[in-house]
Amino acid sequence: MDNNTATSIFGSLSSGIRLDVYRLLVKTGPAGLVAGEIAAALGLPSTNLSFHLKAMTHAQLLGVTQEGRFQRYRANMPLMLDLITYLTEECCSGHPEQCFDQASAFDCCESELSNPLTQTETKP
Repeated sequence: MDNNTATSIFGSLSSGIRLDVYRLLVKTGPAGLVAGEIAAALGLPSTNLSFHLKAMTHAQLLGVTQEGRFQRYRANMPLMLDLITYLTEECCSGHPEQCFDQASAFDCCESELSNPLTQTETKP
């Protein structure tokens, strides 16, 4: 993946509606949803949704197949996995196997983050 592709993906996901659409389609997996089902699930008008679906398809975040008079949309999971790889491939100076386990990193810091006594306060 190159910088332009990553930027295009982030640009496409910078809308709250598009982020909701993508997450919904990730949830549905390979079955995907037709546009009307997406609109109903998210409470969006079809005209507004079609604009977002077109932009997301153009950014290759979504795949679309024609089913009669309907279009079925699916999240492009391989592209998202490529993006995650692109973002993390230089972890630990190019040795991602040495990088910390994210879950355990949060476990060790969770008490610090949730303890109000350890948070710094600004004094007036």
